[in-house]
Amino acid sequence: MPTSLTHIAMHVHDLAACIDFYRGYAGLRVVHERPHNSGKVTWMAERGRERDFILVLLPGGPGREQNEYDFSHLGFAMESRNAVDAIADRARADRILVWETRDNDYPVGYYCGVRDPDGNFVEFSFGQPLGAGAEDIEFPQ
Repeated sequence: MPTSLTHIAMHVHDLAACIDFYRGYAGLRVVHERPHNSGKVTWMAERGRERDFILVLLPGGPGREQNEYDFSHLGFAMESRNAVDAIADRARADRILVWETRDNDYPVGYYCGVRDPDGNFVEFSFGQPLGAGAEDIEFPQ
């Protein structure tokens, strides 16, 4: 049986703020919650992908001070360049934009970076061979 990546789990300092961020910026929704020593464990997923991939938020994290040159991040595909621009504009207004929009060679595409409430970087992109718009892009052989 092949393996399959099903989730990423992150300890976060402010669970409620992270839930609001991923709900508002990435369109994720809470699909499961259960009690935990210091609060609750929360599972979030895209509508229709609840059994494919989830983000697990665990309470009690220390927060993160990610350097702007540390490119560790979660990545979300957008449906257009305009959608990436809209996220960047919103993040700029919220003072959480860390990477201005930029256009890089294949397979990176057009993207921006946003800091979540815990300090993690989150990329919003268009034109990668993954997610929205990927049907039109082929991996080189």
